[in-house]
Amino acid sequence: MDNPMSELPPVLAIDPGNTASGWCLIDPDTLRPLGCGKDLNDRLIEVVHDYAVTHASAGRIACEMIASYGMPVGAEIFHTCLWIGRVVQVAADMGTPVRLVYRREVKLHLCESPRARDGNVTAALVDRFARGLPNRGKGTKAAPGWFYGFAGDIWSAYAVGVTAIETAGQERVA
Repeated sequence: MDNPMSELPPVLAIDPGNTASGWCLIDPDTLRPLGCGKDLNDRLIEVVHDYAVTHASAGRIACEMIASYGMPVGAEIFHTCLWIGRVVQVAADMGTPVRLVYRREVKLHLCESPRARDGNVTAALVDRFARGLPNRGKGTKAAPGWFYGFAGDIWSAYAVGVTAIETAGQERVA
């Protein structure tokens, strides 16, 4: 008997930035990364569009959202907010829902602490999916590991995606 869950399309997870953004395509059943990258935001919009065209209304996008904690922020944060809005708009135009995931939600889900830092989140992912493997489970070109190709913002995008998949039903959909 076929597992109906295996027919779900991959989730496109995004860690937005003011000029470039990390992204990761994740199998929702196994949580295995299927592809990843960091692109300039104009290219990211093409990635979102192509994903939405390929998966239509069955697709799901998870995008980190900015939260205000009462502290002053710079122009980069506002530019990042604009790019988040563009991602949401392109996806909406294609009928693809976007789950907005706050960083606090990621920290609580993966590290069980709102005080976790990026290094703690990465360590939690490595402990879970590549425990004991050298090079944090990245592997090599000849023998790619679970996290092959991961660096910087791609780790954050993957964390956003894993959180969105595992906490489905608690979504903030844009």
